Amino acid sequence: MATHVLAPSDPDGSIAAGQWLAGGRASALFAVLAGLSLALMTGGSRPVVERERLGRSAGLVVRALLIAGLGLALGGLDSGLAVILTYYGVLFWCGLPFLGLTARPLLALATVWVVVAPVLSHLVRPALPDRGTASPTFAALADPGRLLSELLLTGYYPVLPWLGYLLVGLALGRLDLSARRVQALVALVGGVIAVAATTLSRLLTRQQSVIDALISDPPSGETGPELLDRIAYGTYGTTPTGGAWEWLLVVAPHSGTPFDLAQTIGSALLVVGLCLLVVGALPKAGERFVAVFFGAGAMTLTLYTLHVIMKTPEVPPAETPDTYLWHVLVVLAVGAVYAGLRRRGPLEQVVAAASAAVAQSLSLTRPRSDLV
Repeated sequence: MATHVLAPSDPDGSIAAGQWLAGGRASALFAVLAGLSLALMTGGSRPVVERERLGRSAGLVVRALLIAGLGLALGGLDSGLAVILTYYGVLFWCGLPFLGLTARPLLALATVWVVVAPVLSHLVRPALPDRGTASPTFAALADPGRLLSELLLTGYYPVLPWLGYLLVGLALGRLDLSARRVQALVALVGGVIAVAATTLSRLLTRQQSVIDALISDPPSGETGPELLDRIAYGTYGTTPTGGAWEWLLVVAPHSGTPFDLAQTIGSALLVVGLCLLVVGALPKAGERFVAVFFGAGAMTLTLYTLHVIMKTPEVPPAETPDTYLWHVLVVLAVGAVYAGLRRRGPLEQVVAAASAAVAQSLSLTRPRSDLV
């Protein structure tokens, strides 16, 4: 919400604190948690097998279809946002073949994917049509080829490189996250990866030859040396493909480069590890307080949808400097009420019921509750 509502820069032209902290990292954490959700719904540290896996996979297909459909509906609203949910649904589908893997092969695959997928994207995108809109809508179904290229490669949250986030999340969910040692290791490794990727990228992009190459191959609408300052705020899901391979060295938010993916994966691991450590150190009463106060985290599908609707001109609050506070207060209040009543969010309930019905028709076990 901070990246959607707050100004990206301060009056003096410097990057605002909200953008510096959350730009690119918030959506990456969202995608890593998608993988973690899939892992928890399919056995946790012991992946389900055979008929049980078939049933839960079928349930996930339905879940992804409903989420993607909701994304298309929200994309048609005048919110000014690049709605992530349609990409999110496709990401779920792409994760299904990897549900049977354990943590080690998932981590190995994710490592390779983070390096290889951006390179493949850079090679393939010049032959694809330009992105039509920031958010796919139902109207985009009239041109399925273009819609597919946007969802997989040219869109704001391209699924092909973003699958790396899902694989990391799956690997996380296959670990024993109740163990304090594992929690600390996740946080430590995440912090090291984030710092290392950022530092190495900045060292490489300070080379004059790299700077010249970036300026000579700017994104559409960007020109001159000011481009180097502009990309610090982020790009729009991809890098230019005019010939400068040096773009793969940048760490800008939403650039989809190996360094961007590594840095945001590291920050996501750091957040997950620290949250587990903090909550694990609380007494039982403290855990319950956190569960209620931050209950919004258990109904993100409903509250993300509400946030998008609140961003439309027809729905209050109006766009003013204090709008962010109202968004936060509304979602925390709604989340706390539902958590206090121990109830699922309305959209979570609908999606879970449809998914469970399909899963139970193919297996004898009910899928575990999800995070979104």
